[in-house]
Amino acid sequence: MAIEYLGLSDINGPLIVLEGVKNASYEEVVEFVVEGKQHKKGRIVAVDEDKAVIQVFDNTDGMSLQNTHTRLSGHPMEIGLSLEILGRTFNGLGEPIDGLGRIEPEVVRDVNGLPLNPCTREYPRNYIRTGISAIDGLTTLIRGQKLPIFSGNGLPHDQLAAQIVEQASLGEDSKEEFGIVFAAMGLKYDVADFFRRRFEESGVSSHVTMFLNLSNDPVAERLITPKMALTAAEYLAFEKNMHILVILTDMTSYAEAMREISASKGEIPSRKGYPGYLYSELATLYERAGIVQGREGSVTQIPILTMPNDDITHPIPDLTGYITEGQIVLERSLHQKNIYPPINVLPSLSRLMKDGIGDEYTREDHQDVANQLFSSYARVGEARDLASVIGEDELSETDKKYLEFGACFEKEFVAQGLNENRTIEETLDIGWRLLHILPREELDRIDTKILEKYADAEESRQ
Repeated sequence: MAIEYLGLSDINGPLIVLEGVKNASYEEVVEFVVEGKQHKKGRIVAVDEDKAVIQVFDNTDGMSLQNTHTRLSGHPMEIGLSLEILGRTFNGLGEPIDGLGRIEPEVVRDVNGLPLNPCTREYPRNYIRTGISAIDGLTTLIRGQKLPIFSGNGLPHDQLAAQIVEQASLGEDSKEEFGIVFAAMGLKYDVADFFRRRFEESGVSSHVTMFLNLSNDPVAERLITPKMALTAAEYLAFEKNMHILVILTDMTSYAEAMREISASKGEIPSRKGYPGYLYSELATLYERAGIVQGREGSVTQIPILTMPNDDITHPIPDLTGYITEGQIVLERSLHQKNIYPPINVLPSLSRLMKDGIGDEYTREDHQDVANQLFSSYARVGEARDLASVIGEDELSETDKKYLEFGACFEKEFVAQGLNENRTIEETLDIGWRLLHILPREELDRIDTKILEKYADAEESRQ
């Protein structure tokens, strides 16, 4: 039952205190009417006896202690959902902003969701093809996985996110339904416009649902945006049997919004000023990815975050790494070499990769090729360090081969065009061509039968 109150007790930035409240609930939606005409929304973020702290999803301009009516709705933040959300664009509160009218909801869902029962989860299998060799070949994305991208300011993570949205698929032979939910937090207007135009021009917007919170939108709205997106993804996956890829960018903006709201509430800060519950809040979002027994769909996540000062030990990437199943790391030195995407494969990994590749899923030689490429590229670093000390001319012939391999690996395997969509076969074939640069005895991570079959085939092509 909705209850209305006249007047406020205190206003502190985006937070409002209301006293004398009865039967208020945590996360309950609140509606404000200012001067009898202006409407704003908020949610209860703390309850203490008859006092409620309300977070406003807007600025508090024009609000005073006397001119505001407050109405408690009696329900948490919700979003109306149907298949109509595919191809639509919403703001951070789930309201359409594409001029195509409101959604006629089939169901209404609490955006806070429910944690997946571990006993009902299925182990992730099968891969999602991104068309990007450094991801598909070496850090393969598996359905139901959460695989973050660690980037930095000025690195092309926006272009990489757009390319993944345009190229992602379940494979050429798959007849299963696939969709993408894209959620942006704290985005500049020109970047949001870049994503809109890229999706429209590439023809993928019909199966993409966008939730956009711009940098000039309220900070409090930023905390709701990923929950809206994940609720939409769960509906499409578990009720409409689709395989959904969720891209969340930028999780650093989300965490900084959390820090700002926490400071307004006067909470004791933890590392770098972030609240002590940063880990649990991130886990609440990331753990909404997965596959549920008895359901045909899946939710896969790619959270993107910019590491402040490129510091991978910063609380945001550090805590994210504890929760997720690997990471894809963008390297500034590769970007400076004009290599796109600048993915450093050595600190990157996909912990679920081994169970979603191989003969049944990609190709029988995939794991062996990936192992050998990792091992050989690690040896490249040693050869480069040695060359910087004694000079390249003094290196052994084997080390010179590794230097040649490293340069070709970065230019031909890691680097690819902004619109280049490689199949898994093309990716693995490039890997074999590069490994052919090295002496045969150096390929010690590949099974003998696989080596004879594919290395000989590569030699015959040359």
